[in-house]
Amino acid sequence: MAAIEPLRALRYDLAVTDGLQNVVAPPYDVIDAAGRAELAARSPYNVVRIDLPEGEDKYAAAAAELASWRAEGAVVQDEIPALWALAQNYTGPDGRKRTRHGILARVRIEEYGPGRIRPHERTHPGPKEDRLRLTRAVRANLSPIFALFSDPEGAAWDALAGASGVEPWGEVTDADGTLNRLWRIRDEGAIEQVKAAVRDAELLIADGHHRYETARVYADEIGGEGPHRYVLMCLVALEDPGLTVFPTHRLVRGLRPDQHEALAKAIRRDFELEPLEDAGALEPSGDGDAVRIGYLDSLSERPYMLTLKDHAIADAALPGRAEPYRRLDTAVLEALILKGALGMTDEDIDDLAGLGYARDFAQALGLVQSGEYDAAFFMASTPVRRIQEVAAAGESMPPKSTYFFPKVPTGLVFNPLA
Repeated sequence: MAAIEPLRALRYDLAVTDGLQNVVAPPYDVIDAAGRAELAARSPYNVVRIDLPEGEDKYAAAAAELASWRAEGAVVQDEIPALWALAQNYTGPDGRKRTRHGILARVRIEEYGPGRIRPHERTHPGPKEDRLRLTRAVRANLSPIFALFSDPEGAAWDALAGASGVEPWGEVTDADGTLNRLWRIRDEGAIEQVKAAVRDAELLIADGHHRYETARVYADEIGGEGPHRYVLMCLVALEDPGLTVFPTHRLVRGLRPDQHEALAKAIRRDFELEPLEDAGALEPSGDGDAVRIGYLDSLSERPYMLTLKDHAIADAALPGRAEPYRRLDTAVLEALILKGALGMTDEDIDDLAGLGYARDFAQALGLVQSGEYDAAFFMASTPVRRIQEVAAAGESMPPKSTYFFPKVPTGLVFNPLA
């Protein structure tokens, strides 16, 4: 059972910040040093200054910065609890225009389990420690966790449709061209309808696993009841027509001659090789049950489609794993190629030792054609139903198995924990 509540949000005073455009940022984990500098230069109140802080004691610096913003009136706290309706008009990597709808709320923190909250990807200890130290310092959720729930009738968003038909409270267009429009919903009847629509739903974390696990640890550290027992989420219906999942491609580099040989041997042993006339056909379809992976290396530059010869190969390579997990292309690639042929460990994969990721097809192609990487494996989009099946089986997918686009910006609203 998902317990959601409106929040007395910490938020920007748009009269002070001149709107949202120059103060929001992408999630911290997709911002590099140059991107941070550019965002920080936009405004003295840009959220990157506290969500990705710098300095000798960067966490204390973040806390001091947020306190300063509140003292100046750039960030204020609402007296009346509200839900926040978010509409994101975007053009996906596939070139199609869509609108995705989400609801920002605070959600009671639960242990993972059936009927409550489920993860779908593995996490790493490093980011969790960073986010925990930041949470202790600022005592607020700065960035929402992106979670999915089933709402076949669309009851939750319909409850907010009237309120979201008026001028939005704020809007911002991000670097990907996504128009984010945000409405504050204080109507108690609408809020109760949303709560009823979500009450019996199981929540599946789509993005923000590290932040959710950080929230659990922080809540237990503080102990007892209070606002720290809730975490900021953006809830999107699985049935929302704007919900899409795109692939994240894998790249490897620094291969020794023996690894090149082992890679070629494993591919010939376990996969059917189909030569492709055009590298543009390397991205496989996610339809069907066959495990298919596009392959290109910098030596031959000949594109191939790899199709797993028999599901029994994956079953043997992934003993003890649930059947839905064994049908994932990312899991099969990890077991047979990254770990099996190339000898990577979980630590190598977590630390990106010889491994890279690319969410853009053209970028992945260029990194191999330029010789910066030795080879690329082009993955298919994972259908939402398959993500649900893996989570329901109690499994967590390999890192970067899914790419939910667009991201939910950081800085729309904050959830106070004290």
